[in-house]
Amino acid sequence: MKKLKVTVDGKIYHVTVEPLDKDASPPEAPDPAPPAQNPGMAVPSPLAGKVVTIHVQTGQTVKKDDPLMVLEAMKMNTYLYAPQNGSIAGILVSEGDAVEEGQSLIMMA
Repeated sequence: MKKLKVTVDGKIYHVTVEPLDKDASPPEAPDPAPPAQNPGMAVPSPLAGKVVTIHVQTGQTVKKDDPLMVLEAMKMNTYLYAPQNGSIAGILVSEGDAVEEGQSLIMMA
């Protein structure tokens, strides 16, 4: 079996696939070792909407569940919180930007 990341209409799906005829395909080489340096973790938008407020700055240290930003959709505010302890490696959007569901908003290190 092989794990793949598939993007359909801007939505990211993680899938596992298995060849139907195992004899027809050559054996696969093992996945290469991951890079030694962690490039960071993207924090995705949970919904399509507009960025109302950004509560963090690049380089800022955050703890799990610290507020990162506020999104607005259908006149309701949705608060986005840090999924883990870390630091803000980059902010990929600005206040007022329209965002799509699954779009990367913040990079955490």
